[in-house]
Amino acid sequence: MTFVLPETTLIEPFAVDFDLAQGIMRNPQSHLVRKASDMRAYYRDAGALDRLIAAGNPVHYEVFEIPVPHEYGHLMYCISKLQPGVVGDECFMTKGHYHTAINTGEIYLALRGEGLMMMKTPDGQCRHERFAPGRMVYVPPYWGHRSINTGREPLISFCVYPGDSGHNYGDIELEGFPKRAFLRGGKLTIE
Repeated sequence: MTFVLPETTLIEPFAVDFDLAQGIMRNPQSHLVRKASDMRAYYRDAGALDRLIAAGNPVHYEVFEIPVPHEYGHLMYCISKLQPGVVGDECFMTKGHYHTAINTGEIYLALRGEGLMMMKTPDGQCRHERFAPGRMVYVPPYWGHRSINTGREPLISFCVYPGDSGHNYGDIELEGFPKRAFLRGGKLTIE
């Protein structure tokens, strides 16, 4: 049997060096850094966010990627590093996204820290899963998702998703999530 390559971009196999304990990928082709000022309209207490920005505009999270072709059959992977902290009493979080190809899922493997994976559907369903080392969270197709750091150290995760899935941040920015995570009196509250 002869296999014929499809008309697509043929890339060479490759490897990358990483430090999962520190949450970094060496020589990534893409290194996204989101600071407090990038998170306007995502937190409930806008005044607390403005004060945090004025006090130094700390990094909220970083994403390290080696992009592969955004085509069917390829797998994108990344390391995400979400810092600990609060805006008012709301836990630091990522912006969150749906996939542009909404019928694609994603796998998150928690490597360090503790937190939540908050997930929602366009029709208003909302669920969360505990995120900690030794746990893997499956985000099914059609679910928007965001990481939330509820601990005192960086929440580091490794994720894998289809190369053609894309990211849709706009709908989350407009809709928000029905539930949020707060630290009040040392206790986690979801509301």
